[in-house]
This record gives sequence, structure tokens and C-alpha cells, in this order.
Amino acid sequence: MAEPPEVQRAAVSPISLDAIRAARERVAGTARRTPLLDLEAERRVQVFAKLENLQAIGSFKLRGAGNAMALADPSALARGVYTASAGNMAQGVAWNAQRRGIPCTVIVPDHAPAAKLQAVERFGARIVKMPFDRWWQVIVDHGHPDFDGLFIHPFADAAVMAGNGTIGLEIVEEATQLEAVIVPWGGGGLSTGIASAVKALNPSVRVFAAEAETAAPFAASLAAGHPVTIDYTPSWVDGIGGGSVLEEIWPLASSLLDGSITISLQEVADAIRLLASRGVVAEGAGAASVAAALTGRAGPAGVVAVVSGGNIDAHVLGTILAGRSP
Repeated sequence: MAEPPEVQRAAVSPISLDAIRAARERVAGTARRTPLLDLEAERRVQVFAKLENLQAIGSFKLRGAGNAMALADPSALARGVYTASAGNMAQGVAWNAQRRGIPCTVIVPDHAPAAKLQAVERFGARIVKMPFDRWWQVIVDHGHPDFDGLFIHPFADAAVMAGNGTIGLEIVEEATQLEAVIVPWGGGGLSTGIASAVKALNPSVRVFAAEAETAAPFAASLAAGHPVTIDYTPSWVDGIGGGSVLEEIWPLASSLLDGSITISLQEVADAIRLLASRGVVAEGAGAASVAAALTGRAGPAGVVAVVSGGNIDAHVLGTILAGRSP
């Protein structure tokens, strides 16, 4: 049976620097410090890519999942864990569960990419597919009554957000003349975690969400001034986007983030090709931040784009590199 929702809700206030620094100590043995790469794009924008695709599972999700499980009650962990994820958080939870020797179940939307599902299976987790609307409801409800174990929320959890915030610490420590950070928007846990760290250390730095125009609930909510539900259109950019902004995420995201930059699927594909030309394999979600940076809307210099993951199906990548749209 799912854990009571009240123990898993995200904090409304920014995640503290102390919590983020403590998270860095907890995940130091599992999450590597990833480099910043100057993309040297032949455009007017200076973009540095923060390469979270170089984590052991090809995604930043090791950080948040690892911190949340390290802080969990051992008796709760003993019953196993489960999460709802399009793929990367599933890998993060499954990878950490395998290291701890506990069972793991992941609930995925029925359009989840094969590359991510195969990775989850390699880590020994059980996969349960659901239609997108039912899957999203698990996220909204913070669990599902038919599943036993501890539910690790993919983003709306203070411990997960603190783990994500460790990326922000690294960015501020490594980037010179930092002006802006762009983060893919999946549910808000990555962008708000990073923004909590970045703005605590350097309040003048702007932090933006990056959203594909086919699924941009944060941009729509900013325009409305409150969380709204949108018509979600599934696409090959599978790791970001959703049907809405969760009520508990909205106060934090709307106060911390400086806006949302929406981009087309073609712009994301162009960014994937640019990254590939620099030796970087990025999935659609990971390249979305680079695509947003290249628009110039975050400024012309000192822009860091978080490449959140590199788990892309081979046929999708091949199609994009061949100059076609998936």
C-alpha cells in the first residue's frame, strides 16, 4: 500500500543549502561530478552543457533517488520501493534498489521508450505499464493503493529535490561569469532543486525551464498565473512534459524560476545533432535545454544548459542524425 501522501509532499520553500550540501555527501559514492562542456556553437549564444548524461545510468536521476532512499526509514525500505516514471527516475530508483538488495517496481506510461525500459529490466526491477492518464494520476496521488512498498516520487519530494540541487552546487562552483541556467522541465523537481542551490549562492543568476511546445504545462501555468491542465501530446521527447503542474510544486517553481522557454521538436532535434557533433549523446529531454539556450532568450553569454540524460532509442537517434524527424 502506498505511503501516506502527507509524508512525501514537496516543500513549498526553497530547499536549503544545508540540505543540498548534505545530499552531496550522501550521494558522493554513487553520483559523479559531471563536467561543463563549451559547445562553441556557431551562433550568438555562448552555451555550456552540464553533462548529466555521463552518470552511471545516463541520467541525473541517480542523485535524487539516491538521496531519498538514503534518508528513508530502513523499515520502510525493507518492503521494497516503487516509482512512476517515463524511464530515467525508474532507472535511478531501480539502480539504487539493486545496490541495496531490495525489490523495486516501476510504473511507466505505455509510450515509454524501449531503451529506458531495457535498462530498468537490467537493474532487476518489475515494470508495469499504464495508459498515460492513469500513470499521471499515480504521480498526482503520490502512489497507488495496489502497490506495496515505499513510493519514491519522481520529483515532488524534498529529498529528491535536494539531491537534484547538488547539480546547482557544481554549476556555481565551475561556471565562470554565470548568467543563466536552463533546466528541462519534467515535473519541476530538477529545475527547482537546481534553482534553490544556484539562487542561494548567486541570486543574480536566472534559472529557466525548458519545455517542448507539445507538452508545456509550466509555460501555460505561468501565463495563467496558476496551475492549469493542458492537452498533452506524446512525442519522442519523452522525458519531459506532463498534463499539469502539481499544486505542491507551483508555489516553489513560480517563485524560483524566471520563466519557461518553449521550443519545437525540430529545435530539439537540431540540438541533438549539435551535441552529437561534440561527442555527446543526449535524449530529447536532455537536448531541450540546449535548444532553449540557442534561442538566445536566456541571454547571449554565460548560459549553462543541463543535459539531463542520454537515454535515447537507437532508431530515434539514427533518424535525427540522418537529418529527418522521428
